[in-house]
Amino acid sequence: MTDSSRKKPDHPIRRPTSSREAISAVKLSERLTADVDAWAEAHDTVRSDAIRQLVELGLGVATAAPLPVGRDPVELEDLAVRQIDRLLDPSLPMAERERRIRRLTEGPPEFSDERIDLPKPRK
Repeated sequence: MTDSSRKKPDHPIRRPTSSREAISAVKLSERLTADVDAWAEAHDTVRSDAIRQLVELGLGVATAAPLPVGRDPVELEDLAVRQIDRLLDPSLPMAERERRIRRLTEGPPEFSDERIDLPKPRK
């Protein structure tokens, strides 16, 4: 049967658009598929719903809190110190407050060689 001999419909084929959501296929690696499946199982849902929920979460985070661009690192650290100081118990001694703030902003000393934002020590 050739294309010219096929009978053309009198009206175009239309799919309902208002009552159905679009179906999208995504290509995932085996590792990512396993991670999505684990998340779906932990949240008692199926893979397709898990992918939708994870995308919505990701888009919500991306639009809700954009990363500061071009801000001074010292200014950002000062902001973090002020926020941490507000959260700490006011009854703590000043030395303990400073130790906790320093540990949260600089990280524990045993991980200082793992930090990517600090220059590597010269050997």
